[in-house]
Amino acid sequence: MRLIALEEHIATPEVVEAWRRLDPQWRDVGFGNSSEGLVGAALQNFGDERLAAMDASGVDVQVLSLTTPGVQNMDADDAVRLQAQVNDLLAETVRAHPDRFQAFATLATPDPDAAVKELERATMRLGMNGAMLFGRTRNRNMDHPDYWPIYEAAAAMRVPLYLHPQSPTPAVRSQLYAGFDSDVSALFAIGGVGWHYETGVQVIRLILSGVLDRFPDLTLILGHWGEMILFYLERIDLLAGAAKLPRRMEQYVRDQVYVSPSGMFSQRYLGWAAEVIGTDRILFSTDYPFVPASRDGRHFLEEADISDTDRANIASGNWDRLIARIRRGAGGSA
Repeated sequence: MRLIALEEHIATPEVVEAWRRLDPQWRDVGFGNSSEGLVGAALQNFGDERLAAMDASGVDVQVLSLTTPGVQNMDADDAVRLQAQVNDLLAETVRAHPDRFQAFATLATPDPDAAVKELERATMRLGMNGAMLFGRTRNRNMDHPDYWPIYEAAAAMRVPLYLHPQSPTPAVRSQLYAGFDSDVSALFAIGGVGWHYETGVQVIRLILSGVLDRFPDLTLILGHWGEMILFYLERIDLLAGAAKLPRRMEQYVRDQVYVSPSGMFSQRYLGWAAEVIGTDRILFSTDYPFVPASRDGRHFLEEADISDTDRANIASGNWDRLIARIRRGAGGSA
């Protein structure tokens, strides 16, 4: 069983320094964890230590990506400069170990035109298999029309976009998540629950705004078993009727969304996801290095009450088929 993990993160000293220079309101709550200590060091290791961690957890291939919030909350000039630098480094890492690494592109959403050009370069010249996005760009939600050219380009090339959480805005954190011990409030706003509501809302906004209807070839990937929405689709479907959408919410997800566990190796969640959207829409991820390598994802799949065919598809088959659709010729042609 070849195991390909999709939400496997990196960082660079240049990106960390750019995050450090940001106005605190635009700095992610998880900045300290991503820039310091063992996790911070693991994020910046692209060699033997990472490969050893992969071997220990039974992962054959990591699809590398810059960790949250990428370059999306930076000034446009810094974001554009760093997107190219990070993508060149990712491409170099993949070339050094093509049997162990793939990559998602980093995109400078503060400059959508530059992001489109970089997505095309990353796909056609660097051989990347999509891009990772982090919801908002500062205070602007990802359904804003300025970002639609990114979705148009991704749909034309049939590259998936992985939607990863970032921290809620300071106003939301203050209103909903503050008032406890500082560490508790911070965790409440991110991995405790805030990240996942934030990302789920961004996906619903994409649907309500017409992005998925406008670009039916656009494919989204959601970690953490669908960032909440998978478990509440029947209720969320109230919005489909109110907005007079042509499809039910469940159908949008079945048609254009894949989900992955992000290291949440729960048989209950796997069973629910399989029932709601089918095993052909489930991918694999460990959320390295934020989830310890000792959490054996291979063992999780081996124990799952699913067929051997479904097991192999979740492990790598679904991903292999998804990226086989990518159009890497000029202008997104096959």
